[in-house]
Amino acid sequence: MKLLWLDLNSSYAHSSLALPALHAQIATDTSIEWEVVSATIGENVGMIVNNIYSHCPDIIAATTWLFNHEQLLHIVSRAKALLPHCTIILGGPEFLGNNEAFLRKNPFVNGVFRGEGEEVFPSWLKVWNRPDSWSHITGLCYLESDERYCDNGIARVMNFDRLISPEESRFFNWSKPFVQLETTRGCFNTCAFCVSGGEKPIRTIDMATIRQRLTEIHRRGIKNVRVLDRTFNYDNKRAKELLTLFLEFSPDICFHLEIHPALLSAELKEELAKLPQGLLHLEAGIQSLREEVLVQSRRMGKLSKALEGLQFLCSLPQMETHADLIAGLPLYHLSEIFEDVHTLAGYGAGEIQLESLKLLPGTEMRRRAEELGIQYSPLPPYEVLQTREITVEELQTARYLSRLLDGFYNVPTWRSVTQQLMLAHPAFLSDLLHYVIQLGLIDQPLSMEKRGLILYEFCQKAYPEAQALVSIAWIEAGMSLKKLPAEKVRTKRQVPFEEWQVIYGEYHETLRLCFLPIHEEKGYWFGFESEAQKLQPVFKATNLQRDSI
Repeated sequence: MKLLWLDLNSSYAHSSLALPALHAQIATDTSIEWEVVSATIGENVGMIVNNIYSHCPDIIAATTWLFNHEQLLHIVSRAKALLPHCTIILGGPEFLGNNEAFLRKNPFVNGVFRGEGEEVFPSWLKVWNRPDSWSHITGLCYLESDERYCDNGIARVMNFDRLISPEESRFFNWSKPFVQLETTRGCFNTCAFCVSGGEKPIRTIDMATIRQRLTEIHRRGIKNVRVLDRTFNYDNKRAKELLTLFLEFSPDICFHLEIHPALLSAELKEELAKLPQGLLHLEAGIQSLREEVLVQSRRMGKLSKALEGLQFLCSLPQMETHADLIAGLPLYHLSEIFEDVHTLAGYGAGEIQLESLKLLPGTEMRRRAEELGIQYSPLPPYEVLQTREITVEELQTARYLSRLLDGFYNVPTWRSVTQQLMLAHPAFLSDLLHYVIQLGLIDQPLSMEKRGLILYEFCQKAYPEAQALVSIAWIEAGMSLKKLPAEKVRTKRQVPFEEWQVIYGEYHETLRLCFLPIHEEKGYWFGFESEAQKLQPVFKATNLQRDSI
């Protein structure tokens, strides 16, 4: 029997764990001939279908999720037309809800799995060509020959710690910039918008096994590991043990974690504060800074504790903490979103990620959408279109705000100046957003230089006292001293000032100096290596008071 796995991802930077996770459990079964067709959603459908057809598989299997759903159906529907006797089986988070309507609408799909597949998929492969024996396969949903819908519930791997790890599969992809390491299954939290909300029990892998797997990851030269743990610190004792383990691989590996700031114990805070630079990259789940919104969303943890924990995480100089907000949550107003963005900027969040709520299959919020007054797209990605609290137009503004944050706050080049201006001028963010929308550039890809030009020209018009901040950021990013943000820079015959205060670097005579005046003959000096190819300054000094701008 020939099984073809369609590995369809959003980009080549991403790689699904589903294939190696399933294959690892049955790799020794010589009756199965495995083939893989890897592609991205941006590739030509016809070429992908031709590739599948050339293999003439008996089974086509694939994981279906939010962003590959539409393209995947285009591909497998064509493949089924060319290979009518081929069985098409799908799984993934898209099938956590009721699957009858999907199967009736897409009769070329023979069946879909709901839940975790490592144990049930091998069982199905033993009877794949005998649909009359499918009724005992937990998690499988399908239509019988008489069109009767059969739903076998949800599959859960209770012995998660006994699974063969995905890294042992020959299909595990070691060529990506990061690998994923799943250390737990399930989630203690009950978030109504999340597919893992209320997914119990929580199942874990012991530390010895995790150490063994990390040792292999380290041996392979991987520099970034994304820990797939729904909430890293749901158990502070286990979190502390994991941190101790991660330290064994410092400074070679950076670990990306999702952390709940409301659940930080004093002991865990102490451990986090001692960690070295670059060991952790933290994603702090916040969603909203409004108590009533979090209660309605059934997110556990008091808001006051979450804010306290987030302030602590953002204060740690040796790691960057990203925080997320979700527009479209019930009871969440646009004005509150703007206020929450300002609050997070005040905390010093490394990034502020503003996403639109998506009502995913199988979630409580999707089941209660009408009750909660939420209107959403019936097609992927199921984004919220309107709620009782936020209009269609306001949600579009929130999407634009997300683009603005990604372009100006969430990039190191412009983060500091954007943050300073946001905190100094409460209207700055909305004013800049309106300006970029009016330019017709809010949905356009912009280079770092173009963003600097926009920021500088905007400040010229609306916040002239802030032009110097943009100019400094422009110079320190190594951008052209012949363009507008550097219009006031003096480059000819600049000499050291007798009483300047060095901010960074060390001055020597071979440096090429330039001077940015702020108040008459007071300002900033920047020194550039004359021979080196590096465009950024290596020296900075001033004769201003440090807090004068």
